[in-house]
Amino acid sequence: MIDNVEVSVICNAYNHEKYIAQTLESFVMQRTSFKFEVLVHDDASTDGTANIIREYEKKYPELIKPIYQTENQYQKGGGITKKFQYSRAKGKYYAFCEGDDYWTDPLKLQKQYDLMEQHPEVDMCSHGSVLIDARTNAPSGRSMCLKETGIIPTRDVIAGGGAFVMTNSLFFRASVLENEPKFRSIIKIDYTMQVLGSLRGGMLYIAEEMSAYRKNVHGSWTQANRNNIAKKKATFKRVNAMLRQLDKDTNRKYHDIITKHRLKNWLKQRSLGIRALIKR
Repeated sequence: MIDNVEVSVICNAYNHEKYIAQTLESFVMQRTSFKFEVLVHDDASTDGTANIIREYEKKYPELIKPIYQTENQYQKGGGITKKFQYSRAKGKYYAFCEGDDYWTDPLKLQKQYDLMEQHPEVDMCSHGSVLIDARTNAPSGRSMCLKETGIIPTRDVIAGGGAFVMTNSLFFRASVLENEPKFRSIIKIDYTMQVLGSLRGGMLYIAEEMSAYRKNVHGSWTQANRNNIAKKKATFKRVNAMLRQLDKDTNRKYHDIITKHRLKNWLKQRSLGIRALIKR
């Protein structure tokens, strides 16, 4: 085992009492030939999430590195990952998993690390995932982009709109966050992270199911904003602005696919406007 941290696992948690133990166990079970760290950020949870994290911190002090907020930072404007996680990460690679998701393969990190080391021309790696319905704890689908391990072209990542791969499958070079293009500053969501990571050489994809992504989690961002038409419309507008800037940042290399995605995004935004009128 080498001394330097090679991979920083980024885990953001808020009111994940029902799930966080399974999440942390999926980190602890990882078998690697390198050293990794687990950076957990608890955003002032009001349930027992922080207490469970403390138990793991006590049991694995060299691995679990938490931050316990006393005030909710998301309500102050977000930027949690950049402000509290990236700033203390030591690894040359970052891996993601929210506090309500988990990994299913004990060799996930090792497989992604090895593949990325073999492909210095690529900045990001992902893999297949199973979708779990949080209400029933039963599988509700699968996310598998390729039948065989290979490269997902940048244009396909752009066309995917963020739902192409699950966030808890992402593994990327920390250096990709240096000197980020302008489009990334407009809206920092999973989608723009995936696009950014794919720009240099596409996205490496391992055709194996190595994580579980929970849907319909009570209190999640998706659930909280599912019926908030105003917020959804605002997000669509920012995504459209981001796509315009992405077109400029890439010198119109992907103009055709960006144009198609902007139209698709505009149609979704318009449908929300119609729904808002109907509800009046």
